[in-house]
Amino acid sequence: MTRVAGHLGEWLQGRLGPAGPVALITLCCPALGVATCAPPGRLAVPPGARARFAAALGVPLPDLGLSADMPPGGGAGVSTAALVALARAAGVVDPARIAAACLTVEGATDPLMLPRPDAVLWAPREARTLSDVPQPCRAEIVAGFLGPVERTDPSDDRFPDISDLVARWCEGPRTLRAQAALAAVSAERTTALRGPADDPMARLARDLGALGHVRAHTGSARGLVFPPGTAPAAALEALASVGATGVIGFATGTP
Repeated sequence: MTRVAGHLGEWLQGRLGPAGPVALITLCCPALGVATCAPPGRLAVPPGARARFAAALGVPLPDLGLSADMPPGGGAGVSTAALVALARAAGVVDPARIAAACLTVEGATDPLMLPRPDAVLWAPREARTLSDVPQPCRAEIVAGFLGPVERTDPSDDRFPDISDLVARWCEGPRTLRAQAALAAVSAERTTALRGPADDPMARLARDLGALGHVRAHTGSARGLVFPPGTAPAAALEALASVGATGVIGFATGTP
């Protein structure tokens, strides 16, 4: 079995300047992922997409099925993780080669093929690293999927400018409190621009004493950020009470 961990939205995502590229710092989620299995599996990659991916990689793909712990369109990287799992099962491990092939199929791809996906500022529509960034501090995340799924449209660049947030992430205090606060600002800018108008995450973060909150900037993933070992049991219940599904807790960031 080959398993590829997904992500849970992003710490930051937006444009680098009003006309700049879309860029992100992903939030790694080892609790969710895609794994190869005996065919056919529960997660389908269309035959046409498989064929294009195999051609882009330059190798045949093994006859394997796929299973996923997260919903397609949830903002947890299921499509990229599926392709990376197939590539690795076919014996391809070079991240740049996999990223280029993923871009051919998806048009916008997550950095899940990298050894440290959350230690780079990533251009998803170009499938390349723009720069190295400080890795997130160790954190405990309580998360789930809230609202309708939304698949990524590679032509969609309606995101807020986050160039100031990226600068503060790189140059400011490297503490979880500072990073969680920046993540909350990024999430709230996207929510103000893209909705939903009734997103409850800022309120839940205040009520539960979280350091901040995160979201999939495209998709339904939502999360609350706590210092390691401090997430209250009420956080799981609170997310479920506002309609979140698949509620989980997990650790992420620098070990």
